[in-house]
Amino acid sequence: MNTTLDQRRADDPALRGLFDKLMQAWTDNDAAAYAALFTEDSDYVSYDGTRAIGRSEHQANHAKLFRGVLAGSALVGDLESIRIITPDAAILHGTASVLMPWRSRLPERRLSRQTLVTVRTDHGWKITALHNGRVRPVRIPEPDSFPSRMSQLMARLARRLRFGHKRS
Repeated sequence: MNTTLDQRRADDPALRGLFDKLMQAWTDNDAAAYAALFTEDSDYVSYDGTRAIGRSEHQANHAKLFRGVLAGSALVGDLESIRIITPDAAILHGTASVLMPWRSRLPERRLSRQTLVTVRTDHGWKITALHNGRVRPVRIPEPDSFPSRMSQLMARLARRLRFGHKRS
């Protein structure tokens, strides 16, 4: 479903504001404000692949982080894109990194990309799912490259030996 340009113009500031509030609540080390940006039943996948379910779990996890290993940290980044899926759902992509209090600039290896699935609620836009992944691009090898040829050889060998998964 395509949304009108007028609707997008109306929703963009609120969605940008949601991303900004997310970063500010982190920077304030305010777990309650951070969790309040999520729906009650939201999903949160961290950069290491762990999954938390529900606003209260997000709050408890971040309270522990803000009192512990991430105390005094700031979340610094930019919203890359907004894609409105329906009048009440949008996907946001942003990049951000945690800036520790003893650093003056962001370390490149800590840059993450966030995918946020947002929904319109009676209380404005909220995050219903967030997936956070490190930005560490891996070049896809060409089909005739050495890594590809080795993989193809190993696949043929595995099929001959009837090793590995079975095709349906």
